[in-house]
Amino acid sequence: MKKLDVSSTLEEKIYDAKFPIGGKKAKITSYFPLTSSEKQDICNALRDSNSSVEFKSIFSDVISDTDWNSTKEQIKKKFQDELIDID
Repeated sequence: MKKLDVSSTLEEKIYDAKFPIGGKKAKITSYFPLTSSEKQDICNALRDSNSSVEFKSIFSDVISDTDWNSTKEQIKKKFQDELIDID
């Protein structure tokens, strides 16, 4: 993943980020939907590029920062384990 100039707290919520060459649409995939302010932080970090940003999330549930912080390692591990089992 390309290093975004965002907080580490926000960065760990991002599963994948794709930045095509030529200033096309950037694609940010997070574990859970990002808040409007988190999306704005990402857009501000990409301000120097000519990219528009498409946001997606793996899970559709909205969770609080407290819930995310208490379960993020379990969520990431479970997701990675399930991906490995897909062959």
